[in-house]
Amino acid sequence: MTKRARPRATVDLTGAKAKLTHFDAAGAVHMVDVGPKPETDRIAIASGRIAMAPATAQAIGAGTIGKGDVLGIARIAGIQAAKRTAEWIPLCHPLRLTGVEVDLALAGTIVSITATVRAFDRSGVEMEALVAVSAAALTVYDMCKAIDRGMVISDIQLDEKRGGKSGTWKRDA
Repeated sequence: MTKRARPRATVDLTGAKAKLTHFDAAGAVHMVDVGPKPETDRIAIASGRIAMAPATAQAIGAGTIGKGDVLGIARIAGIQAAKRTAEWIPLCHPLRLTGVEVDLALAGTIVSITATVRAFDRSGVEMEALVAVSAAALTVYDMCKAIDRGMVISDIQLDEKRGGKSGTWKRDA
């Protein structure tokens, strides 16, 4: 199997220690105080995929997986996970999400997953979008593992974020 080339964002690590806000001046890990930051509209879009055997994809498409509607349940899992991201990721702030959309599409032997998360808050929603995609992919795996333990979850990535002090970021094409 050949590896698919993945586009990379350019990262400037000059002065990285000063930019890593989860560390204090002494290098100890801490939760960032976002209290002084203004509330702004935030949006993040993340994506990922899960590859499977043709028979697994066919069973998902036909709705014959014994546990139920795989893509529908994965969608709900992604939404629920986005709302609980602060419980998954230790230094994330609990946010007041204003919207979560999780889309799953079966094409051939791949389920593509996209999560869009919105909030009006003091911190970004990138982690919420990434957690939503991760949970949706894991749910597909969980629901289908009895017939296909060889599924591969891959390419979970942030595609775009908007809002906050750093403005808009989009993944290079």
